[in-house]
Amino acid sequence: MVVDTEGYDSLIEYLTENLGVFESQGEPIGTESIDDIVHDLVATDIMAICEQNPDLSSQVRFLILREADKIVEDLNMILEGVWSHQPSAEQVMFLEDYIGLIKNLFDSELVALR
Repeated sequence: MVVDTEGYDSLIEYLTENLGVFESQGEPIGTESIDDIVHDLVATDIMAICEQNPDLSSQVRFLILREADKIVEDLNMILEGVWSHQPSAEQVMFLEDYIGLIKNLFDSELVALR
């Protein structure tokens, strides 16, 4: 659906170009790890996609969930050195924006399916 698209490849490239955001520790906020933050953000966006598209078939919902798992895997692989660290405010903002861009890919794909 989105993982095997040029848009997703571009977002992975964007992430790797901005790894500097994760190189400095900064002042951690909260007690959650980057792992926790990523899972929460992805889950929230997937729930929003499903709520915004109540007519999605079970098959499409399952595909979206599988892709979400793949996206988290990719983020884990790229951010493995800091995956268990507590993020700074800058890192959380980057992750929120980045995962929002991924949601936009899903939104665009779902519009194209109609």
